Amino acid sequence: FGSALKDVLGALESSNSESNQAVGKMLEGTGDVHDAMIAMQRADMMLQLTVQIRNKVVAAYQDVMRMPV
Repeated sequence: FGSALKDVLGALESSNSESNQAVGKMLEGTGDVHDAMIAMQRADMMLQLTVQIRNKVVAAYQDVMRMPV
């Protein structure tokens, strides 16, 4: 489970980095606006996925902590 979370976080970081590079190229005039928008949407979707995974993990932890021993 830990390695799966590490993979998701690595993909999120990679997606954010690609998005930043695409926007930088667009601002310099060497990149395409469409590529930058696609990279930004991909980064946003990865962030939403990561937040939802975090929410599910927190909810599962809270459910376990509420269980009577």
